[in-house]
Amino acid sequence: MSIELKPHAYDPATRPELFEGVVARRVIAFVIDFVILSVPVVFVSMFIFVIGIVTLGLGFFFYALLWPAMVVWAVCYYGMTLGSPASATIGMRVMDIEMRTWYGAPAYFLLGAVHAVVFWITVSALTPFILLVFLFNERRRCLHDMLVGTVVINNEMRAASLRASRRSS
Repeated sequence: MSIELKPHAYDPATRPELFEGVVARRVIAFVIDFVILSVPVVFVSMFIFVIGIVTLGLGFFFYALLWPAMVVWAVCYYGMTLGSPASATIGMRVMDIEMRTWYGAPAYFLLGAVHAVVFWITVSALTPFILLVFLFNERRRCLHDMLVGTVVINNEMRAASLRASRRSS
């Protein structure tokens, strides 16, 4: 039985346009995705509150189901969006970035779901300062990216425009 190790598909030395500005764009994409995930939860919370008032307090028990529903909603959101042909969440699409495996393949549903779970576990268990790992590697990967084998890069359209602007200057 042999294991074939694939080389990294994206080299920052030969293709720096793939990594230019990704960290800042990634933060903004996270905020956009957080808002997208939060809006339905806020509406469901308000609905449960109204149901609780109408049923004289019995409806408030639905709040116990809200936390598990939020987790399922977030995992499905990340799995479906990262597993789409764009390999990006809605926030990442707005910011022209995408997630790939370290060997260059597009993301898929399970990878997107696991990526989200590992992100929340590492940030919760190791404090948000763990996100600063990107400062110490050339591909600007966070710890959760390294653990699940992904890299976030500029999409091809943005990379081409950065490449063209670099040639013209």
